[in-house]
Amino acid sequence: MKIDGRLIRKIDFSLIVVVLIICILGVVMVGSATHNLVSGSNRFIRTQIISIILGLIAIVFILFFDYNTFARFHLPIYIICNALLLAVLVFGSGSETWGADRWIRIAGFQFQPADFVKIGIIICISKMLVDHKDSLHKLSTLLKIGAYVLLPMALIARQPDLGTTMAFAFFTFGMLFIAGLKYKYIFIAGIVGILSMPLAWLGLKDYQKTRIMVFLNPEIDPTGDGYHILQSKLAVGSGMLFGKGLFKGSQTQYGFLPERQTDFIFSVLAEELGFIGAGALLILYGIMLYKCIKIAREAKDDFGAYLVTGLSFMLAFHIFANIAMTIGLMPVTGKPLPLVSYGGTFMLSNMIAIGLILNVNMRRDKINF
Repeated sequence: MKIDGRLIRKIDFSLIVVVLIICILGVVMVGSATHNLVSGSNRFIRTQIISIILGLIAIVFILFFDYNTFARFHLPIYIICNALLLAVLVFGSGSETWGADRWIRIAGFQFQPADFVKIGIIICISKMLVDHKDSLHKLSTLLKIGAYVLLPMALIARQPDLGTTMAFAFFTFGMLFIAGLKYKYIFIAGIVGILSMPLAWLGLKDYQKTRIMVFLNPEIDPTGDGYHILQSKLAVGSGMLFGKGLFKGSQTQYGFLPERQTDFIFSVLAEELGFIGAGALLILYGIMLYKCIKIAREAKDDFGAYLVTGLSFMLAFHIFANIAMTIGLMPVTGKPLPLVSYGGTFMLSNMIAIGLILNVNMRRDKINF
């Protein structure tokens, strides 16, 4: 297997640099978040670094293939994605620790299929948008795309995993919007969404309803379900401009902040590095997303543009959802922060997304041999 030298020169190495800076910052913050754990931070740091290395290997591997290869195999990808989600419902684990069966264990290795399924479904939607470009505004086409997406969404909601279900809705809507969906359909979808809220409320689990109520007023249960968000907001606010210093955050180091190496890693960063550190991370994310949008606009074909658009919306949703959750602008959804939070499969899936985006950029021009 070999990549033509002219393609290598087209790789956006500046995007890779930005991603690596964010990853390195993540390793530092994971080390700080786990610094005072009984088991120590070495295991967490080692796992995070290994995940980043595996992610870089995955990026290199993905670059060997023309991204249109994935379009040709969209049906097998769709079948595999749904098979994985069905396997989670049958063989999944995690309820004893996290309250939901979202993981599959194989020979001692544990991974969350939904992280990879998101990428697979984005590939499938991109292919469908290309195939139905001229009939996008027909009701039959919209119903077909909706049915295509609703199956994996329903399987994920069944786990239950409301946050990932919301991510599916977000990037699907974003891709349809960029593909040129008429505003009247967007308006109708918004009205239907508002009118269906009472029904959606009835379909939520009790703990999901509690999360929403606590989001509206954390003080109703300050030592129970409201504890997470209250401690997170306290950590973020106490960081002020320059922060308390690395390894010196009181909420973090004394264990008041829950899930601090995963869901609330941004709170750790804001407490210890302050507004300056949090702002720097947001700027890095902004640069990363800007480059992704630029790559989507410069893609040589519609499939590449839709693929990068979907992946960009996916990354943007996770960034927004996590940070908004930590400062009380969204209910606690359990969504980690891309490239920063501790977690092997989540890191690997994000790096695969970056690999696909780089792939589209690398092949943005046709090469004449």
